[in-house]
Parts: sequence; structure tokens; C-alpha cells
Amino acid sequence: MSESIAMARRNIEIKARAPSLDAARQTCRQIADFSATERQTDTYFRCSRGRLKLREREGLPPQLVGYARPDSLTPRASNYWLVPVAEPALLKAALTATLGVLVTVEKEREVFLYQNVRIHLDRVQGLGDYIEFEAVLSPADDEGQAATLVSELAQQLGIEPAHRVENSYSDLLLVKQQSKG
Repeated sequence: MSESIAMARRNIEIKARAPSLDAARQTCRQIADFSATERQTDTYFRCSRGRLKLREREGLPPQLVGYARPDSLTPRASNYWLVPVAEPALLKAALTATLGVLVTVEKEREVFLYQNVRIHLDRVQGLGDYIEFEAVLSPADDEGQAATLVSELAQQLGIEPAHRVENSYSDLLLVKQQSKG
């Protein structure tokens, strides 16, 4: 396997509760290019490090996504791997049998593109509305500049520091499920 294939991809991201998806959508239409609307199911598996999920989207090929990133309210770097999956039902059965399912996250996502930033307007089942900013980095990109850009975009979309979320949707759903008892 070549070194370039094995290397993780990298992005800088912020996740936040959306005060208003309608207002965010209106701003996105003014500053960014609409890319797609997706229905997405992410099945998270138990693992000892990072996070591992099978991403299934209507009309798109499924992917196994492995990623590692710190939980933080500030822009954070994420290392991730996207692996195409030819037989998602078989893979899901094998991972469920060997690792166990941690939680399943279902969401509707609108994707907008601004420079190298993907802006996700998410309606997450059981959690509510969120906005996620992901600056996709090439090896030549500066992480500090990407962090500044996602922070500026968050501000343009009305995201206050109190709206920011440090965890993944999977963590938020697990906390909610545990509080129900």
C-alpha cells in the first residue's frame, strides 16, 4: 500500500447547536454554494481509540469512517480515513458481532461549500438542529488559517461561543440515552 493512500485526511472543524437553521440557510445561500441534501445514517461501533462508523447515505456509496479528534469547543483538528464499502450489510454484521454497536445517528444534512469549508446544516434525530464547519486541509494548508476561517464563518452564521458543542453526535445521543435511564 502506498504511503499517500494510508495517510489520514485532515480537517479543522467546529460543531454548534443551531439557533435557527432557516437563518443559517439564508446566510449560506448568500455566501456559499449549495452542494447537496442528504439523509444519512451513521452506525458507530465500539472501539478502543477514536471513533469508527459506517456511513450510509441515500443514493451515495457507503463508507467506513475512522476518525480521531479531541473534544473541544474551539476549532479542532480531526484526522480521518474514508474507506469505500462494497458490502455494507456484511461489514455491519461483522463489526456488530466483533465490536458491538455503540449508537446509531440519523440525520438530514444540507451541505454548502465555501472555499475549502463544508458547512453542514444538520437536523439530528433525537438531538435537534446543528451546524458543523469542516475546513478540508491539503498538506500545504495552514491549520491556523483554517481555524480562523471556520471561526469567522461560525460568526457570520450567528454562532455564539455558548452554542458550540465539544462532542460528536454519537456522544450527545449516548448522554441523552443514559439520562433517560
